[in-house]
Amino acid sequence: MSEVRISAEPRTEFGKGGARRTRRAGKIPAVLYGHGEKPKHIALPGLEFAAHLRRGGMNQLFQIEMPDGTKTLAVPKALQRDPIKDTIDHVDLLIVRRGEKVTVEVPVVLVGEPAKDGLVVHDLDTLSLSAPANALPESIEVSLDGLAVGAHITAGQVSLPAGVELLTDPDTTVVTVIAAPTAAQVNAELAQAEAEAGIAKPESSEQVAEKVEA
Repeated sequence: MSEVRISAEPRTEFGKGGARRTRRAGKIPAVLYGHGEKPKHIALPGLEFAAHLRRGGMNQLFQIEMPDGTKTLAVPKALQRDPIKDTIDHVDLLIVRRGEKVTVEVPVVLVGEPAKDGLVVHDLDTLSLSAPANALPESIEVSLDGLAVGAHITAGQVSLPAGVELLTDPDTTVVTVIAAPTAAQVNAELAQAEAEAGIAKPESSEQVAEKVEA
C-alpha cells in the first residue's frame, strides 16, 4: 500500500472541551505514540484523513508532517467514532519505522466461482499478518474457482505477498463450499421453524365453514 503524506499540527488543549473545539474546527484529535517516544497530541485535517482512511482502511501508512518540519511514519491503531454521525472523534496512531514489521488485520476478499451447486460459507473475514510497515496489503484475495462441494481453504493455504507472515492459526478455516439446499429441504426447514415457533397454519374456508355450522 502506498504511503500517504498528511499535514498535522500540535494540540495544546486537552480534555473533552478541547477535543470538542478541535472537532468543531474540522480537525480530528489524535495521539502519536510508540518506539519509546513520549506521546504527541496532534490534530489532523478531518475530511482529508477520513478520505484516505476510506480508500486504504486501517492499514494505511501515513507520513505525518508537522509545522516544524518533523516527519513521522504511523499507522492507525484505534478509532473512536460518533455513533450517530459516523464521524471520527479520535484516532490513535502507532509510530513505525520504514521496513519494520507490524501486526495488522487484513480483510479476506473472495474471488471467482466454486463448482456448480456449491454454496460458499465465508468462515473468516480477516487474517492476522505480520508485514513491512511500508508494504501493508490492503486485502488478501482467496480464489474459489473450481472449488468442489465439501472442499475448504485454511489460512495456511492462502497465498501471501512476499515478506508477509501469517499469524492466524494456519488450520483455521477461511472458506467452505457446501451443497446448496434443495427446494424440499428449504420447505422442510421453514415448516420446522414455524412449528417450533408455534405458528399455526391458516384454516381453509371448508374448516371455517364447518366451525360455523357446528
